[in-house]
Amino acid sequence: MKNSKLFVFGMLLLGMMFLGFQCASTELTSAKLYIQQKNWDKAVETLNTEVSKNPKSDEGYYLLGTVYSELENVDKMIEAFDNSLAISNKFAKQIEEYRAYQWGNNYNKGVNLYQRGNKTTDEDSSKMYYDMSIEAYKKAIVLEPDSSDTYRSLAFVYLTTGRNEESIMPLQKIIELEQAEEGYQYLGDLYRALGDNLMNDFKFEKNPADSIKAMEYYEKAIVTLEEGLTKYPENSDMLNAKFNAYIGAGRMAEASSSAKALVEKEPDNKFHHYNYAYVLLKMGEYQEAETHFSKAIEIDPEYDNAIYNLGVTYVTWGTAMNKEAEAKGILSEDYKQKYQASLPYLEKVVEKDSTNIALWELLGKVYSVLGMQDDAANAFKKADELR
Repeated sequence: MKNSKLFVFGMLLLGMMFLGFQCASTELTSAKLYIQQKNWDKAVETLNTEVSKNPKSDEGYYLLGTVYSELENVDKMIEAFDNSLAISNKFAKQIEEYRAYQWGNNYNKGVNLYQRGNKTTDEDSSKMYYDMSIEAYKKAIVLEPDSSDTYRSLAFVYLTTGRNEESIMPLQKIIELEQAEEGYQYLGDLYRALGDNLMNDFKFEKNPADSIKAMEYYEKAIVTLEEGLTKYPENSDMLNAKFNAYIGAGRMAEASSSAKALVEKEPDNKFHHYNYAYVLLKMGEYQEAETHFSKAIEIDPEYDNAIYNLGVTYVTWGTAMNKEAEAKGILSEDYKQKYQASLPYLEKVVEKDSTNIALWELLGKVYSVLGMQDDAANAFKKADELR
């Protein structure tokens, strides 16, 4: 009997110990009350006391994460949830739901703020909304780092606000996550534009570092666009961006091939014929350049750039013919035919832009070669008056 009573007593004691272990601590009970009252500061204070006393309190960390969620402190929320999950998966489902909710909350907030920035006419207010949109998207990325939609939206805010270098990372992530067509297109063209900007700086400041960095950007543009075009070969924007990147990098033969592909793809596009002709001119392929500048003008008879550059093509062609003849010791005036061919185009352009000093000087030189001395004197006089 005595042994039987001892056994029953032992079981009761064990049961009481078990029940005592299961009971919520004073801190947890108080924290839940504070949460019901939406007294977030006291809830945080109490739950921090709880996890300090009981580092294995999965519920304490979980509740702390929910409070930080209410306070929209995403970093603290994630830290608390991660601590809870490190102890057990008891609250895994609820934590997943909280993260998804906060991702949606911050993503939608980013969209709304971006739209407000677009609609606001005040520059300072617009910048404020864009900055707030960026921060909301960054929080969404922390919550769902594999969401390509968030990176896409963040990239567009950066591009809208001219923060081009900062847009590189989200564009790279779009490519990494889903090989998105617009990812390749925008990133490739962005690298090309960054290269152009540095080359423009180099022209004025002559800083060799700018030139080196520009070449790096052009090469990144080419690699990105070539990869994109293997997946989306019909994307004309990528083809055009690759052409411009080749031009920037000084890779003229490849630029020529790229421009030719664009002409073949869209034979009625004046810009493609112009670009192809421009490369051919730079490569000294004057007859082919003449063909494609002429085609651009045929498509658009008022295409000033094509008209001007066809005139330049004839002048450059004539100069090359004269040098070649002189090098061979031949006296020939055949080259003057090309100078004569340039006049209608150069004169048409100067009629539209009579303040262009360089154009008047070029006309003066052409008139001089052709023996049109009065016209030459008038052209040089125009140039002097405009200085």
